[in-house]
Amino acid sequence: MKFSVLEKNLIKQLEVRIRDTTPGVMVRAYQGGRIICDVAVGQTYAYYDLASLTKVIFTTQAMMYAFELGKWTFDTKVSDVLAWFPHKETKLTELMTHSSGLSWWLPFYQELNMNLSLSERRDQLKTILQSAKLENHQTATYSDVGYIVLGYVLERFFDKPLVDVWTEIKEKFYVGTTLEMHPNNEVPMKVSLFAPTEECPVRRRLVQGEVHDLNCWAMGGVSSHAGLFGSIDDVGWYSLHLRSHLMGIARYSIRQKTAQLFAKRALPEGKGDWAMGYMMPTPGASSCGGYFSLKSIGHTGFTGTSMWYDPKMDMSVVILSNRVLYGADNKAFAQLRPEIHNWIVENYRRSGV
Repeated sequence: MKFSVLEKNLIKQLEVRIRDTTPGVMVRAYQGGRIICDVAVGQTYAYYDLASLTKVIFTTQAMMYAFELGKWTFDTKVSDVLAWFPHKETKLTELMTHSSGLSWWLPFYQELNMNLSLSERRDQLKTILQSAKLENHQTATYSDVGYIVLGYVLERFFDKPLVDVWTEIKEKFYVGTTLEMHPNNEVPMKVSLFAPTEECPVRRRLVQGEVHDLNCWAMGGVSSHAGLFGSIDDVGWYSLHLRSHLMGIARYSIRQKTAQLFAKRALPEGKGDWAMGYMMPTPGASSCGGYFSLKSIGHTGFTGTSMWYDPKMDMSVVILSNRVLYGADNKAFAQLRPEIHNWIVENYRRSGV
């Protein structure tokens, strides 16, 4: 395979830096809608556990679609949709911007009965969520719990189980991709095609092809906060899909006006760096490095995945890895991720690709 100067430089930089950080990494970058970088270093795989990229690829996309269908507005309260939700003044926008005050995470997997069906487990979890407390309204607190609640919202909006909501979203927006969830934690193809994540202390086995997130696993592999698996092609395609909507050149049902509304900063500075479901750069501490503009949007995943798009540079960067194989507490990848973005921008500018 013939590599560009940009790619050769990036490969050299990655070969040195991934040691003791991740078994391997795939990186793809687009500028102006065309690939300028496509490399794989170390041990890589066809498919990865996308972790919290699920929040934007599935849940934010589905919420935009529901918004277009007139099912909610930015003033809609969660309790307007879910009568059982205990916090009557909390808005759907607060769940999407992690500003509701709900806890960042709770060990639901310890309470769910794995012998129940998927629908019965969701009913059990709903009962647990009815006692969820609000902790902090002063600043945004990244919350899996809030996004799990959004899963119930989507079920009401589309009047079907969450796994079928995902199927509808895939058929409408992601036809031709291999993006998929694994209901009942059943892997539909060779396990060896999937990047292994971690020797799970709860499941007592190496997790491969099965969702890493324990709450999602206990929910049968289907959730609104995690659960998607996909390839570098899939996430790269998603980044182009997002770009197309923002530029008004998409041949899909989401209007440019809606896409841009959801991509705007939704919280005041100091409260949190969030658009409607998307992360935005935190100056001096962003996972997309120091060159991406403050209007950039993206998301990261706990397993070592991310996607960022900068409308100012018209550049997107997709990173897939299984950094958790070296331990969930391994923090080295958090330092590497912004470096990768910086290297791509610097190499691109030097090479004049």
